[in-house]
Amino acid sequence: MKYSNIPSAQSLVHHCKARGIKNIIISPGSRNAPLTISFSEDPYFNCYSIVDERCAAFFALGISQQLTQPTVILCTSGSAMLNYYPAIAEAFYSDFPIIVISADRPSYKVDIGDGQTIRQENVFEKHIGFSANLKQDVCHATQKIIKYDPEQLTEESIDLSQIQVQRYNDKLINKALNIAFGDNTPVHINIPFEEPLYETVEESALLPEINLLKDQVQNDILEWQEYVHHWHNASRKMVLVGVNPPNAIEQKYLEILAKDPTVLVMTECTSNLFHPNFFPNIDSIIAPIEKSAIKDELFKMLRPEIVLTFGGLIVSKKIKAFLRDYTPLMHWHVNPKKAYNTFFCLTKHFKTSPNEVFKNLLAQPSTQDSDYYDYWAKRKEHYKLRREQYLLEIPFSDMWVYHKTLKSIPSNYQLQLSNSSTVRYAQLFDLEPSIRVFCNRGTSGIDGSTSTAIGASIYESSPTLLLTGDLSFLYDSNGLWNNYIKPNFRIMVINNGGGGIFRILPGKEETANFNTFFETTQDLKIQSLAEMYSFEFESVTNKNDLNKALDSFYQESEKPKILEIKTPRLLNDNILLSYFDFIS
Repeated sequence: MKYSNIPSAQSLVHHCKARGIKNIIISPGSRNAPLTISFSEDPYFNCYSIVDERCAAFFALGISQQLTQPTVILCTSGSAMLNYYPAIAEAFYSDFPIIVISADRPSYKVDIGDGQTIRQENVFEKHIGFSANLKQDVCHATQKIIKYDPEQLTEESIDLSQIQVQRYNDKLINKALNIAFGDNTPVHINIPFEEPLYETVEESALLPEINLLKDQVQNDILEWQEYVHHWHNASRKMVLVGVNPPNAIEQKYLEILAKDPTVLVMTECTSNLFHPNFFPNIDSIIAPIEKSAIKDELFKMLRPEIVLTFGGLIVSKKIKAFLRDYTPLMHWHVNPKKAYNTFFCLTKHFKTSPNEVFKNLLAQPSTQDSDYYDYWAKRKEHYKLRREQYLLEIPFSDMWVYHKTLKSIPSNYQLQLSNSSTVRYAQLFDLEPSIRVFCNRGTSGIDGSTSTAIGASIYESSPTLLLTGDLSFLYDSNGLWNNYIKPNFRIMVINNGGGGIFRILPGKEETANFNTFFETTQDLKIQSLAEMYSFEFESVTNKNDLNKALDSFYQESEKPKILEIKTPRLLNDNILLSYFDFIS
């Protein structure tokens, strides 16, 4: 086993190993060679080589998403680390503990015209849990330090100065890694190295000071009586769930909520909560009200006295607009870390888990009489019947394709959704309860969906399906550039020839300007990408061909597969917009 002979590189490896951090995503470079050598030569770590730093960061995010553990991303100096930023922002808002380690040039080589140098310290300042800017080891390349920056030698001898550097670095590394674990947030460790970079030792004699995170105690001690009283005296309550990991809520609480006549449980496809009494297609409830002649009366009937939210960001714009215009008396949000005032009426932040809140709120059965659930459940069933009728009447299009493909997914699949049109169409349909759904909804960007899905598949025994639009897929096509894609990985690309979502947003015009700068129409050959990255490939353009393709798409294969589904660009928006008129 080899280690870099640079102490700070050895130290960082020891800190990671002491905390059980095993997954290291490395992008190639020279300045990060001390760490690349030290991690990759140690069989304890699982090291992955991803060339494109943006893809590497989203790949790591996918691993952390599945394991709920920190994953390291490691890069060289200069602009390389800036490519991490989209995934860092996503991790920050989605609460994933990504550990960014960036190799840096010595401080005396920054801003003097030296190659591959930028101001790396605190570069992620607005979207990071903590930035640790380590000091350069003075026992390595000492003559260069004496020549270029002798002020780094703060003690009487080189050895004493190095002891101070080691203590300082250990303190920052401990703080950074403990924050990553404790707050489920990305952290950044910037570490300067001077040449030579490739010298090694067979054993590490370094004994860094490692202070592991102590178990955190919940400080939010509540007097539950007041909230239990409000809950049981309200005749209209709405539980609204955003992004939520599978199997996070105890089934007994879901059953109680589902049978309470005063409660509507509104879920999204990313909520991973299922019950026949829940309301999974939120827009199919809200949109018909928006079009009704008695809109105000119906919205007042739907308006809850209490709305209780948990999970991450909510996809539906319609439910957010409704709750902002018809504000509940109380909005309670449940999250150990943060609460967003999404509807501008937040009254309570429960800094604990949803299970803990339900344990207290639902300890006694509800005694309130209410027709709140019954009334809206009847409307839900009416809209579902209308949807099925509409699907029988429409031609091959985005909406018909999403209905067909979502219905085709086998049990126990992991489903990764890209953003924009994909996740919004998925909201309109019911999924088989065993399917586990994920989507990067922290910043809701189209970048990185493919890389995230591939990373998430690494430690998933069941097959993974990425359902994506053409622009999102093309934008992250470098995500296919790695050696870790499993044969049971599947991609469906709904190719409507551009950014189809812009055709359903206000302000659409059939002009060259709109087509170029908003919809960004394209006619690129996805088959060429499939061939370059050794995927099986099939393309379909009608209902019959899609039905045939789905018969074989999920079957076992020696290679991963891409199914391209080309839909009519100029027809899709009319069919979707007409849907809400039809069910109304």
